[in-house]
Amino acid sequence: MDKSVAVIGGGVAGIETASILGHLGYNVILFEKENQLGGNVLSWDRLFPSRRPAHEVVTESMSALTTRCSVHTSTTVKSINKSNGQFTVGIDNGKSFDASAVVLTTGFELFAAEKKEEYGFGIFENVITSRDLEQMFKKHGKPVMANGNTPKRVAFIHCVGSRDEKVNKAYCSKVCCVTAVKQAIEIKEALPGTEVFNFYMDLRMFGHGYEQLYKEAQVLGVTFVRGRLSETNETTGGSIIVKVEDTLAAKPMRLTVDLVVLMVGMNPKPETEGILSSLGLPVNEDGFVGIKDAHTAATKTNTEGVFVAGACTGPNNITDSINSARAAALQVHSYLNHK
Repeated sequence: MDKSVAVIGGGVAGIETASILGHLGYNVILFEKENQLGGNVLSWDRLFPSRRPAHEVVTESMSALTTRCSVHTSTTVKSINKSNGQFTVGIDNGKSFDASAVVLTTGFELFAAEKKEEYGFGIFENVITSRDLEQMFKKHGKPVMANGNTPKRVAFIHCVGSRDEKVNKAYCSKVCCVTAVKQAIEIKEALPGTEVFNFYMDLRMFGHGYEQLYKEAQVLGVTFVRGRLSETNETTGGSIIVKVEDTLAAKPMRLTVDLVVLMVGMNPKPETEGILSSLGLPVNEDGFVGIKDAHTAATKTNTEGVFVAGACTGPNNITDSINSARAAALQVHSYLNHK
């Protein structure tokens, strides 16, 4: 086929979309602003629920790309314009590409934890994010304090930048609960003598194997406390005092720990706004890319020929992102054949 499809975003959803379209016989132009494909998954060490190495998923997906896919890394898409049923994709060096259809797979960014100033991120060295902890596991195989010491007590704080109207993030980011449970298990496996606490609003263990992870964490001795963090303070030695309301016991709780891990949620990417504006596409109530219909057209937009996949439409796990990518590719195939 001589028809080209532009895929904007080279995370797992973008890679899978490009792979399926290539196998269907289309010429695919895949754009990624970073210097390599893989997106947010590359920041993770192991994945829930199986604790499979994250890089395996990216490697497997990339191995399925065909020669029909032209990959442009370190490339930012500035605009997409539609005229006479065709699309022109403009990139940061002034060049443009023509395409018969477009798939947006621009993904998400993590909530900026410093916006919750009372939690101490960026202020206290031993307050880190869930992504920082993954980097520690990749580098050291265990969490470490800022001074290099092994933490004896670790506290996970759920829903940082999720379900929080104070920072205009009222939605659930979906994967934070299970990520915290997975990471808590990994700490207990690496450091059996370390105490681990999870402070949560509600545990939302919705996926296959997630509830089993929760039970495994309990067996390993992870403590779960239903409560919301009010503030953190630092001691002279660098430990962190967390103040929490235990909502089940209806009483305040004060605990000194060596490391605080903030479970940061998913945010829409601001740079996607320019693309949406050039296409006349709206965002949904949470700021992510608006879709045509949540039940019957979750990979379509209100602009004919523009499709979506992955977490650009809202919080998604890897499985959901890959499945939506496959659905979007088939929708593109149907659209171009019908056209």
